[in-house]
Amino acid sequence: MRSTHSSSAALRPLPSMIFASRWLQLPLYLGLIAAQAVYVFHFWVELIHLLEAALGDEQALQALVTSIGYKTDAPLTSLNETVIMLVVLALIDVVMISNLLIMVIVGGYETFVSRLHLEGHPDQPEWLSHVNASVLKVKLSTAIIGISSIHLLKTFINAANYDEKVLMWQSIIHIAFLLSALAIALTDRLLSHSHGGHD
Repeated sequence: MRSTHSSSAALRPLPSMIFASRWLQLPLYLGLIAAQAVYVFHFWVELIHLLEAALGDEQALQALVTSIGYKTDAPLTSLNETVIMLVVLALIDVVMISNLLIMVIVGGYETFVSRLHLEGHPDQPEWLSHVNASVLKVKLSTAIIGISSIHLLKTFINAANYDEKVLMWQSIIHIAFLLSALAIALTDRLLSHSHGGHD
């Protein structure tokens, strides 16, 4: 018994080091925060271009047209409904990707690195109170579907500038995302029922 106890005591620094290795993920989450800052900057650049184009600035209009990949045979001298719609969808796309980043940063840190101790905080996200790796996976998959939907809508609105193969493959990839999310949600439900049965 004494030898077992001493070997267990000798191993304590190793489990401690392994557990402490979770802090290696911290630079990754800090990197995602930097990526979030880039998205915020990009959002405001596009929004300012949209406002300037609405006021008649042709350079801002051309910058928008270039960024969204919109092409037309007739020269474009002012904003039209299609350009506005594509720019707004691009802005929504940035917001949804930013939401995805927040879920990964906050949820991932809380799940895999350390507690944030937000209990009782008025701004605590509702989903964070019951987040775990499984819930995070389902939420991320649904967020990815939302982003894919926006991309697909942008492509169909601007379909004249895309090859049929691009349209087909984007649709197939979107369906694959849907099926993947359904499979993840179904697996999560089966596992939760299985754990509930054991309890």
